Amino acid sequence: MHHSIEVKDLSFAYPDGHQALKGVSLSIAPCEKVALVGPNGAGKSTLILHLNGILMGSGEVRVCAVEARKENLGRLRAMVGLVFQSPDDQLFSPTVFDDVAFGPLYQGLAAELVHRRVEEALCAVHMCGYERRISHHLSAGEKKRIAIATVLSMQPEVLVLDEPTAGLDPRARRSLIQLLCELPMTMLVSTHDMHMVGELFPRMVIMDEGSIVADGPTEALMNDQALLEAHGLEKP
Repeated sequence: MHHSIEVKDLSFAYPDGHQALKGVSLSIAPCEKVALVGPNGAGKSTLILHLNGILMGSGEVRVCAVEARKENLGRLRAMVGLVFQSPDDQLFSPTVFDDVAFGPLYQGLAAELVHRRVEEALCAVHMCGYERRISHHLSAGEKKRIAIATVLSMQPEVLVLDEPTAGLDPRARRSLIQLLCELPMTMLVSTHDMHMVGELFPRMVIMDEGSIVADGPTEALMNDQALLEAHGLEKP
């Protein structure tokens, strides 16, 4: 079977010797939405950064059958839309249009196509008409949507988000969850928001100390009180 994401026996140590990943294996099917949960320091962000080659450890990482190797980085980064925890890490242009157009322009697309991509991406995140707004004047929830639009404009195969609801008020959080529910894409989301996991993700992967300790239907894992407690998680 063709998987959108395939990770086999992935290990990674930081330069200070900290072993962040220990033989991680994970497969995600096309259009599957998967939550990645676990305590701080479990290795979730380290794993995510391997999916578009920001980090490279030992083992195999493939996205849509393309292997994460130096010579494939351009293709890989076009296929994996990575949304960081803080939108300010992703929004650095004078206007929303410039931010969302950055990726397609970098891909060398014609001006007319860039405009269409920007329009489609902003509509997908319910931010039509924001093109001329200044990104840094937007609310946290609006910034988060624009950050997602900056990756959607590159038409990735896979969307990977790190703590998407962090720092949002209840209304912005609710509307972001609704947005993620609507997007018909393969999705891997690292989060501490167990309420969102229960609502949005049929499958949950639990990481702790650099390893995957559980992987299965969210409902079943959420009802395993001993498992959750053992890995610093709480049932919502």
